[in-house]
Amino acid sequence: MPASVPLPVTLTGRHVRLQPLAMEHLGQLFAAGGRDEEVWRWQGGPAPQTQEELGGKLAVLLESARRGECVPFTVIDRASGKAVGWTTYMDIDAANERLEIGWTWYGRAYWRTAVNTESKLLLLTHAFEDLGMGRVQLKTDHLNHRSQAAITRLGAYREGVLRRHLRRPDGTWRDTVYFSILARDWPTAKERLTARLEGLGDEG
Repeated sequence: MPASVPLPVTLTGRHVRLQPLAMEHLGQLFAAGGRDEEVWRWQGGPAPQTQEELGGKLAVLLESARRGECVPFTVIDRASGKAVGWTTYMDIDAANERLEIGWTWYGRAYWRTAVNTESKLLLLTHAFEDLGMGRVQLKTDHLNHRSQAAITRLGAYREGVLRRHLRRPDGTWRDTVYFSILARDWPTAKERLTARLEGLGDEG
């Protein structure tokens, strides 16, 4: 029996709440990460300098969701009640029981905090335990060492590199590093993530 197709849903943890992305979150999202070149360095373009520019990116994501190509979430910091980033289920193939977690960013103030760890824990739990996925993949630019380290801390397996995979906005070519967690890996990865979350605020 194939996995279930993910639908917009709210996923709630102790530190974060993931809820369907909406244009109403735009102002808080811009406050969290607008104009920050380091936040947007690996997001396929320069940092949005105005709220309207970020709104354009958000609109593209919402249109993709409308076409059934992805399921995007706003990441809400529960302590402040504010939107601090977004993350997405994408490359969804329920028949083959797989999806990708990608197009993720958080405001720099939330890097290496509980936000990323719990967001991934919520997304992975929903994917494996509710939707019945057999594989969740993550990928990143081979030069994005911070992202690779964060993905490795999740307990994901580094599968390999697709060379000259995508053209960057500046015209250079990126190699893409692929990682995965399989359903059989999930119990160990979940235990590791849960233990890590218990240790935060150390690092996320």
